[in-house]
Amino acid sequence: MSILDLRRQADVGQKGSFSNRMRSRRFSKFEGLLEGLPRPLKVIDIGGTVRFWEQRGWTDRDDVDITLVNLHAEQSAYPHIRGVAGDATKLKAFGDRQFDIAFSNSVIEHLFTFENQLAMAREVQRVARAYWVQTPNYWFPMEPHFHVPGWQWLPQSARVRLLQRRRCGWRGPCPDRTEATELVREVRLMTRAELRRCFPDAALWPERLGGLVKSWVAYGGFARIAGARGSEDGLHP
Repeated sequence: MSILDLRRQADVGQKGSFSNRMRSRRFSKFEGLLEGLPRPLKVIDIGGTVRFWEQRGWTDRDDVDITLVNLHAEQSAYPHIRGVAGDATKLKAFGDRQFDIAFSNSVIEHLFTFENQLAMAREVQRVARAYWVQTPNYWFPMEPHFHVPGWQWLPQSARVRLLQRRRCGWRGPCPDRTEATELVREVRLMTRAELRRCFPDAALWPERLGGLVKSWVAYGGFARIAGARGSEDGLHP
């Protein structure tokens, strides 16, 4: 497979790409967790895009209300999807349990440090009653952002030099060392143990490819939503 073909297969924007098929399969599991939950559902998508929900076929649904949080607010033409500006590590605009579900897809690894990742995890669990957070696995051999096998295991200095000289995945070449260093440092893949520290009460689902764990999903709280509505309806004590 050529480099161009590899990039096409890794492009989630391409409907038939391998990455998009993997994302669709993963999303099916998420939708399964929603079955039987009371509607409408209030969802906060941290780092998400309108395009993502278009691809999932959720933009015309009136039983969900989706708030997209990014550093810069994204415009939306859909009445049930709105974009706001915010910081994943400090969601101070939102109250405790303001949302039913906090959703995040391949975002928590873009926060530079483990301390920032912990901060995002705390906010995820604060603002929503249930959560679904996906992130690539540190130990999977193909790095998904730079498309270099074993990239994340190289010393930072070696990664910076590579990025200065050549295009690596979606980034580079960046001759400026400061810029290259920032691009390298931005992506910090997580291990299962680190994800467990961030989400101690979560179920950790391994998304596998060829027998290896490609990514992890930490999720929890979905039964809590169903149970809360059940109590309101007199179904539970």
